[in-house]
Amino acid sequence: MANQLPHLDQIFAALADPTRRAIVMRLCAGEASVGELAGPFDMALPSFMKHIHVLETSGLVQSEKSGRVRTCRLSADALVGAEDWFQQQRAVWEARLDRFEAYVMKLKKEKERAAAKRPSKTTKRKGS
Repeated sequence: MANQLPHLDQIFAALADPTRRAIVMRLCAGEASVGELAGPFDMALPSFMKHIHVLETSGLVQSEKSGRVRTCRLSADALVGAEDWFQQQRAVWEARLDRFEAYVMKLKKEKERAAAKRPSKTTKRKGS
């Protein structure tokens, strides 16, 4: 997994930008030309192409040019490494939370035992 960390860094960096996340979400519906992808965004095409380049560098998007049209498609396989990383993190945190829950339950039982051993305040003492 350690050899995948630079690739994960690229994926997370690419997805850190809301414009690039929107592009990825749009490409989940199917391939599209750069012009179609750029339509909803209020930016110049060269600026938009920088976003496409970041997505291509991370491996999330592939594009090909046919004549004057560049078509982009999602490379879902690039997300497998990120998904694996998330699953590993989930397993780590679930184990930690399970241990924490066991510790809290142990403390609760100890408190209940200690409370059961104490005389109640309503019990009268001899000689009172």
